[in-house]
Amino acid sequence: MNTDDLISRLSQDVPPVSRRAVGWRLGIGMALGGLVSVALVALVLGIRPDLGLAMRGTAFWIKWSYTFSLAVAAVVMVVQLARPDSARLRWAWLLVVPVSLLAILGVAELARTPPGEWLAMWLGHSWMICPWLVLALAMPIFVGLLWSFRRLAPTRLRAAGAAAGLAAGAFAATVYCMHCPEVSAIFVLTWYSLGILLAASLGALLGPRLLRW
Repeated sequence: MNTDDLISRLSQDVPPVSRRAVGWRLGIGMALGGLVSVALVALVLGIRPDLGLAMRGTAFWIKWSYTFSLAVAAVVMVVQLARPDSARLRWAWLLVVPVSLLAILGVAELARTPPGEWLAMWLGHSWMICPWLVLALAMPIFVGLLWSFRRLAPTRLRAAGAAAGLAAGAFAATVYCMHCPEVSAIFVLTWYSLGILLAASLGALLGPRLLRW
């Protein structure tokens, strides 16, 4: 049997796959992992007692918009890398937009703050644990994405792992906003982003091992 005949026989009676199949699969994985992360915040870390009051201010929504927009941009990359035809990533530049906007806000924040208070603003009260908590909360979401990838066909395994870690870290940081009282733009830009990058780095490290098919 030649190759063309083999391909022809293998392709017979193959049911059509919905265009939304990849998105649904990834969405289910992220939703399941996200529920675990939310439960960890609620039951282990605790939701900040003034969350309702904080949600009336702009600082909370700036922080939340930063992490959520990073998550959305990362998911766009994950969807592309879940397919075997992901030679060229489109829309990856979207990641630069929220980072640049928050950096501008951070510079403006520093400009109207006395220099003697810059260090306290940058470190806040939780800089030593913030990145690690974001990384820990990212793990259930990352596992959910790994489950999703088991039924997909990524070929750029390291890039796919990094994108999955980035998406998991950004969504975890969004969930972490329910607990963290820090509001400084420069704090969020540094320590939240570090936690997200740790998750992306771990994904890049594990991708070739765990996404092979």
